[in-house]
Amino acid sequence: MVIFATGLNYKTAPVNIREKFAISESSYQDVINNISQIEQIYEICLISTCNRVEFYGVATDDIDNLKKEILRKLSQFSNIPVFELEKYIFFYTDREAIRHIFRVSSSLDSMVIGEPQIVCQFKESFLKAIELKTARHIMTKLFDKAMQVSKKIRTKTGISKRAVSISYAAVQLAKKIFGDLSDKNVLLIGAGEMAELAAKHLMATGVKHIFVSNRTFEKAVELANHFSGSAIRFDKITEFLPEVDIVITSTGANKPILTKEDIKKAIKNKQNPIFIIDISVPRNVEEEVNKLEGVYLYNIDDLKNIVNSNLEERKLEAITAQMILEEEIDKFEKWLAVQKVAPLITQIREYAEQIKQYQLSKLFQKLPYLSEEEKQQIELAMNSLINKLLHRPTMYIKQKVEKDENSLKDLQEIFSPKWDYRKSEKNKVEND
Repeated sequence: MVIFATGLNYKTAPVNIREKFAISESSYQDVINNISQIEQIYEICLISTCNRVEFYGVATDDIDNLKKEILRKLSQFSNIPVFELEKYIFFYTDREAIRHIFRVSSSLDSMVIGEPQIVCQFKESFLKAIELKTARHIMTKLFDKAMQVSKKIRTKTGISKRAVSISYAAVQLAKKIFGDLSDKNVLLIGAGEMAELAAKHLMATGVKHIFVSNRTFEKAVELANHFSGSAIRFDKITEFLPEVDIVITSTGANKPILTKEDIKKAIKNKQNPIFIIDISVPRNVEEEVNKLEGVYLYNIDDLKNIVNSNLEERKLEAITAQMILEEEIDKFEKWLAVQKVAPLITQIREYAEQIKQYQLSKLFQKLPYLSEEEKQQIELAMNSLINKLLHRPTMYIKQKVEKDENSLKDLQEIFSPKWDYRKSEKNKVEND
């Protein structure tokens, strides 16, 4: 039995290849059922995002045929020939596979380390597989462990605490300046993607109100409705500046639309500071504005520097996270080793049961006068004897395999049915 992880992601395949594996929510079940039909597979889970399409599962030790069958299925799905597809497909087994799965669940393998979306995507994927019963005992335990590892890493490291997107960095800066944003008004000038995203983040913090202004007034109305805000005509911006605390600019203007004089007038009677995020290129706000007292002006380069610095800090935190992850892999491998030895222990106990039943049968034939109660007492005594005799060997086998999984083959050989002398003699007589 092996745990495996296979598929393709942003590290192994370009977007033009990944997009051929796009799996909709409606097709998830068909895809996972199709893969689960591979003879070597016991359990399987599928995670599909814009950056990865990966399968995690439990299979037989016939790894070569497992790889071939998975490649064949994926080739059929994507219409990419096997010889070309295998350049983009990774295949990990056992510890390497467990490590990869834990890294994905903890967002250590994400394009942006520490991003939170993958945690939800990972959880949803496994819950679907559990619901479809393609993930059962081993994979359910692996899923639970992966979520525990993810939570532990986020709790004990700063891997996801620092902003690594321009828009989110802007919001974090606003929080540093104002603290609580619930009583703050925001003015969004223009409809740039990053400015709109920053406004979404600000809305999530519970800002009081959002005003939107755009050269095309209809577009301002549309965007304002999206935020349950108010649209302002472009030529009225300066009149509204005294009413707002946060300004986000993102227009295609070739020269500044907010001057030092505009801002100076706006803050004349303001008691609170004003925070301006200029994400435009060229810049929409005069650089001289930064010299005004009570004004905090940040442009896109300022935000990029913050983001890059935070990314470097996340990478340092990822080193600590990896150490935690390796410790948790060790724990899971010990549990997995015990699961692998379970069939052997079952085999030993079944063999002991067969011997017991054989000996009881012979004994009861010789002592026909025994009552049912006496027979039950004898059987209970034999059960107790067997349990006590097998307890130490069972504990030894579990501990031995935990420390050295390779010892399992030797132990299986020791307890192999071929060493049953009585059966060997019986077969010899029958063959003669």
